[in-house]
Amino acid sequence: MPLPNVSVILLGSEPVIGTVSDVDGRFRLEKVPIGRHSFQFQSLGYKSQTMNNVIVTSGKEVVLELSMVESVETLEEVVVVASEAKELPINEMAKVSARTFSLEEVTRFSGGRNDVARLATNFAGVSSANDSRNDIVVRGNSPTGLLWRVEGLPVATTNHFATFGTTGGPVSALNTNLLKTSDFLTGAFPAEYGNANAAVFDVKFRNGNTEKYEFTAQMSAFSGLELMAEGPFNKKKNGSFLISYRYGIASLAATGTSATPYYQDISFKLDFGSGKFGRFELFGFGGLSSIDFIGDEIQEDDLFADPFSDSYFKSNIGAVGLNHTIRFSNKAFLKTTIGATATQSQFLQDNFLVDSITSIKTGKYRATEVNDLEARYTLSSQYNKKYSARFNLRAGVIAELFNIQSLLLDRDRRADIPDLDDNGIPDYFVKVRDIDTYSLLSQFYAQGEYRFTDELSLTAGLHAQHNEYNDDFLIAPRSALAWQFTKKQRLSVAYGLHGQLVPLPILTYLEPTADGSGETTNKNLSFMKSHHFVV
Repeated sequence: MPLPNVSVILLGSEPVIGTVSDVDGRFRLEKVPIGRHSFQFQSLGYKSQTMNNVIVTSGKEVVLELSMVESVETLEEVVVVASEAKELPINEMAKVSARTFSLEEVTRFSGGRNDVARLATNFAGVSSANDSRNDIVVRGNSPTGLLWRVEGLPVATTNHFATFGTTGGPVSALNTNLLKTSDFLTGAFPAEYGNANAAVFDVKFRNGNTEKYEFTAQMSAFSGLELMAEGPFNKKKNGSFLISYRYGIASLAATGTSATPYYQDISFKLDFGSGKFGRFELFGFGGLSSIDFIGDEIQEDDLFADPFSDSYFKSNIGAVGLNHTIRFSNKAFLKTTIGATATQSQFLQDNFLVDSITSIKTGKYRATEVNDLEARYTLSSQYNKKYSARFNLRAGVIAELFNIQSLLLDRDRRADIPDLDDNGIPDYFVKVRDIDTYSLLSQFYAQGEYRFTDELSLTAGLHAQHNEYNDDFLIAPRSALAWQFTKKQRLSVAYGLHGQLVPLPILTYLEPTADGSGETTNKNLSFMKSHHFVV
């Protein structure tokens, strides 16, 4: 809900630079000096907030957006000042193992490469596989246990060169210049997060400038050449647009191989503003990537290629969604998201025929063909109501329809493939995998937060999920208690049962049979379950 009459002050300014938010919660500060600044936000009946390390430059306006928490205690003529705490998430239901990350951090942290996933490896309990990929390993769990959510829409991955069933990749397709402060959770998540065992990346896109048009061009060694535009869209409703395009500078980005990777991506968000039918926001991102490993062209120290084969890899990802938020009162609203995502990867490999005596390449043949596609169609809706300053309730439903198409043909997988013409080439392909199936994953949750005081709060909830593919069902309780017993010390305890689908390449695996039809021997695998205990 918008907060009017919030005082906004640039700390350390002399004379004081400040203003007050209007009826829509909007504010504007003029003639702020360039550099890093801190801003303080105060409102009667709310905890004060301080936003630090805001970079103001001469070429671009800064748009700030933040939430304020209502104070439980009623005080007269006393100002309670709460500094920005990076270890506390935006989602007030998350009490442990959660923190925020911002654009400023992603671009400043060493080794971040303008990639939010690589930034996460700076946090406690989080590591990555190696420098060539951004897979996230949280407390020893598999990277596939990570849930990516972009603007509330679950996505399989956000990376270029993505492969079927994985969540990481070498280059992120998310433009950090579009991100606003978002949450990263590493354990005992609130009840609204399901189908994840290790961690949750809850990514948000910022809105564009609602007052003036701005254009940005920049170049980075890893994310490449970038062009971005933003500006007002339907000024009467405070709408805006924001769109960016990036083209990878392949020769600078390649690591561990002499092959040249190619990738490009686009991201956007259209905010149509508030009207009598609520607020609509259209968002999305997409990326294309490819790399060819040519055996005759690779160097001896290449980590990925084989001098006796030519390999060709393509990967496409995309997501588009529509958010709708409608307010029923100043204490209740409903947010609904509908969207679709797709991840496709194709791999071809040609093997060389080599003379056993001279080691000279005499020809080549197609050895492997892979074509994988995972498409998701998602509908989610969440109802929020604040009954009082002490009690807040959140409940919702998420329905994801998966379409899995996976084809793997291979000549060299089995030794019993005949070579009747004795040319060194197996006579036919073996169909290792041929899947085209649909499955519905349904999730339901409800959770509440009760704040005994401004320093002591409790959250509790239930998450239920059902896999239509094998009729598996799970009810998972979640609970957390947080106590700020001094100004500098905070104690939090939490428990959560979490369940996740078995990775789809495993769940839908076809075991070869004598008649060649195949059998889905893993179909009855239940959710992978994990108990999280956090202090």
